[in-house]
Amino acid sequence: MKNITFGRTDTSIVGRWWWTVDRMLLTAILLLIVIGIILLMAAGPAAAGRINADPLHFVRRQFVFLPPALFVIFIVSLLSPQGVRRVALVAFATALLLLMIAPLTGPAIKGATRWVYIGGLSIQPSEFVKPAFAVVSAWMFSEGRMNPNFPGFRVCMVLYAMTAGLLIIQPDFGQTMVISAMWGVQFFLAGLPLILVVVLFALSLVGAVGAYMLLPHVQSRVDRFLNPESGDTYQIEKAMQAFRDGGFLGRGPGEGRVKELLPDSHTDFIFAVAGEEFGLILCLLVVGLFAFVVIRAMSRAMSRAMQENNLFVMIGVGGLTVQFGMQALVNMASSLHMMPTKGMTMPFVSYGGSSMLGLALGVGMMLALTRRHVGGVPGSPS
Repeated sequence: MKNITFGRTDTSIVGRWWWTVDRMLLTAILLLIVIGIILLMAAGPAAAGRINADPLHFVRRQFVFLPPALFVIFIVSLLSPQGVRRVALVAFATALLLLMIAPLTGPAIKGATRWVYIGGLSIQPSEFVKPAFAVVSAWMFSEGRMNPNFPGFRVCMVLYAMTAGLLIIQPDFGQTMVISAMWGVQFFLAGLPLILVVVLFALSLVGAVGAYMLLPHVQSRVDRFLNPESGDTYQIEKAMQAFRDGGFLGRGPGEGRVKELLPDSHTDFIFAVAGEEFGLILCLLVVGLFAFVVIRAMSRAMSRAMQENNLFVMIGVGGLTVQFGMQALVNMASSLHMMPTKGMTMPFVSYGGSSMLGLALGVGMMLALTRRHVGGVPGSPS
């Protein structure tokens, strides 16, 4: 069989995609997926044993979602900016509908109703609403800036209020925090008055204080962070032990012991598994990959936005990268006891089907919006 290669003059869909997509950005994302598989193979058997399942239960389930996720990344990354907007709009409307249904029909897990069962599959709508909201919001902001008669800012306010309100009802303050930070950055990138950014930041602080005062589970997490003796800190103590035991080089693949004691070692605390088995080296590599994705995507978006005078691309990629990077930051900071624990997956590394597919949608749109476009023709070789 001949090797499959793509010349710069290849005008096929795949050929144009290969020569216009940011291959360095794509490589970093694929590396995160590979690291996630390795860490899940380390943490999955122990997690499966706690529910009396087959040792490879979580590994197999993750592999079920991996091919569709890769397919979504590829297909969505082929789209033009117009196509990205259309896909995001459909995904946003669908995710909002599922967010409305979840509290009514979804099962209560740890006091929250965040899942909807469709055809035997459990779906977490919030994982899909985040990337879709980032693009739809960017669309409205950019249209409002280009056309003063278009109520882009007001539309964005309504969409944000709807999304945040539905997330709070579940309740899911972690995702609300990510959505709020993402929207705040887009607000700033859209060039809206700085005083409004300050007002929004102040309102966020008021909301955080209100959540602490009114919601016992939020208060408990903050109190345990500030004063570990005030409540159960079992998981964070074990996570910190994992980092200490791993040291610089780690104990070796499969040699970790703390994962057998951490209930959420395959999801919220998978960074601790990385620290114990592979040491500081892998942890720094993971941090570096996430930082590279955020910086690379934003630099590409800003370059393209200036070349094409396309504000939508810059705001859209800005929102998608903030979501991607902040989700990783919250997961790692929680594991390192740098902030109150919050159940949030590490992008492409933690176990979770909805998380992987939602992130695939977001990354696909990120790759589509950062592709090179020559002469106004999407996907033209350069």
